Amino acid sequence: MDHGRGRGGGDSRPPSGLSAMRIWTLHPQYLDPQGLVALWRESLLARAVLRGATEGYRRHPQLQRFQLQPAPRSAINRYLAGILSEAIARGYSFDARKVGPLRRCAKITSTSGQLQYEWQHLLEKLRVRNPAQYRRLCDVSDPLPHPMFRVVAGPVAAWERITSR
Repeated sequence: MDHGRGRGGGDSRPPSGLSAMRIWTLHPQYLDPQGLVALWRESLLARAVLRGATEGYRRHPQLQRFQLQPAPRSAINRYLAGILSEAIARGYSFDARKVGPLRRCAKITSTSGQLQYEWQHLLEKLRVRNPAQYRRLCDVSDPLPHPMFRVVAGPVAAWERITSR
């Protein structure tokens, strides 16, 4: 994953030298197979963090929006359910038992700036990793968010670690 300079000019690597994690605001339909599998795994790791089942990643900026929810574990379970739905639509065999209980919870608010930042980040990754997927997505001008998110006008999220290009 990219390790550019963050907003404050500091090192943008995750805490404690851990590898980068991306919990996309974007709808999982845009991810290539490698990206969807990575999102599933990283989201399961995020849930383990929210459960207190692992020491790593506790302060990872990607988790802040879940940690700030009234029911963080319910929110991440809903997020996982959205990933699972995309995997099923593609014919993948993700383990539905890993989603956990689905309780009612409000959508997480994100911003149009965050969504657009992630969109450009994804396109850049796909340009290198999966040129065919990149070409399919180049004409998308208004990407959809993951079903767990509600998008409002605004800038890139303060927690985002902006990478240089």
